[in-house]
Amino acid sequence: MTFLGIDIGTSGVKALLINDNGKPVGEASAPAVEPVRPHPGWSEQNPNDWWTATLAAVDKLKASHPAELAKVSGIGLSGHMHGAVLLGKGDEVLRPSILWNDGRSAAECLEMEAALPSLRDIAGNIAMPGFTAPKIAWMRKHEPDIYARIAKVLLPKAYVRLLLSGEHVEDMSDAAGTLWLDVAKRDWSDELLAVTGLNRSHMPRLVEGSAPSANLKREFAARWGMSGDVVIAGGAGDNAASACGIGAIRPGEGFVSLGTSGVLFVSNDKFRPNTKGAVHAFCHAIPDTWHQMGVILSATDSLNWLSRMTGQKQADLSRAAEAQFKGPGEEIFLPYLSGERTPHNNAKARGSFTGLSQSTEPAQLAQAVMEGVTFAMRDCQRVLSDAGTKIDRLLAVGGGSKSALWLKLLATNLDMEIALPEDGDFGGALGAARLGLCAATGANPADIMTMPPIKTVIAPDTSLSAAYSDQYARYRALYPAIEEAIS
Repeated sequence: MTFLGIDIGTSGVKALLINDNGKPVGEASAPAVEPVRPHPGWSEQNPNDWWTATLAAVDKLKASHPAELAKVSGIGLSGHMHGAVLLGKGDEVLRPSILWNDGRSAAECLEMEAALPSLRDIAGNIAMPGFTAPKIAWMRKHEPDIYARIAKVLLPKAYVRLLLSGEHVEDMSDAAGTLWLDVAKRDWSDELLAVTGLNRSHMPRLVEGSAPSANLKREFAARWGMSGDVVIAGGAGDNAASACGIGAIRPGEGFVSLGTSGVLFVSNDKFRPNTKGAVHAFCHAIPDTWHQMGVILSATDSLNWLSRMTGQKQADLSRAAEAQFKGPGEEIFLPYLSGERTPHNNAKARGSFTGLSQSTEPAQLAQAVMEGVTFAMRDCQRVLSDAGTKIDRLLAVGGGSKSALWLKLLATNLDMEIALPEDGDFGGALGAARLGLCAATGANPADIMTMPPIKTVIAPDTSLSAAYSDQYARYRALYPAIEEAIS
């Protein structure tokens, strides 16, 4: 038997095949049409773009690995979270999906919390524009004709599941990011739904991520050469799926992701919200398990921005920063280029440099950017600790983990060892495939979702600990001062 993981991203879809030992045996990807920004701070995408990319990716696997694809008995789905796919009575898409990085609903977030003072207690999260429910509150006010036609609200991967299976189903981890879920009870909340004028009839059926959710339609099984009933697992939101891929499903296990955005993720044995620190407290894709995340919106994207500003390649900037590194520099960077979630929950926050001088060169700016992102991750660790969470083991993933300097900065500032896996894919597609395996075979997730072999472990540089604690204190003092000055 083989198992297929499909990871739905805003820039494209990746499909990964694994065998019954959990080893990858084939992969393919297909691009999606990039999101559009009709107004500053908005971000939208046509859901059909994900579907077209999904078909293209799996068709490529059919061409390159027909025998392996024919043996698929389970499929898992992973997808970018929070996006609002609005369907009418005939499951027609009513408008482009409003995505996770859309900030238009800040006012509606405040209105929702005022309307239901217990919102944070039930949802375990602050009402943020990135979540799904505030988007619907915005539509209720600004697009009432479309709002009145809503029959179902699905998340991105649930929309792809609908087309694959004909079923409206969502898993707990993705549902927790809507602001409609009672995260402790792992069930829709009638009170939260009512704040946006919706009820349970507008929601998909809920299942655990490792449980069966539906079967693949016969037409697609035939298209891809599969036989028998092909089970589709509940799947997971992208970060929970990545945790399944890297084996971070037990309490205290986590990862730090340096991708376009940044995530400090840790699994929990119970629901531990900390809304004061803007911590995300969600259900995990595994039954009776939760997780917390500190999320920053511009991680490697900050270095991408500096690359555009200086005309130098990101890799060259990273190498230059490492070559001249001696410890904290004079320059400090606040990485709030797209606003910030943890710990500030401020969509209007903006990035800034301080400490610039005539001697500042691109290499120093690159170091400051890497340090600023690292300090933002240290902020995340601080508020996770405030919630009573201890991280026992941390693995590094994402494009930024290729930088030895960035890993050294993280280990030193988080004051813990960081393990770097051997080269391989430990992202959402692998986690989704593992969930598909569990759903199809009934395997115990703990037996399947193991951690990968470790290439190296980066230890904190204790000789720099005091200097970085001082620099972090300066970094923390800058945000309120700058916000006060420009607001």
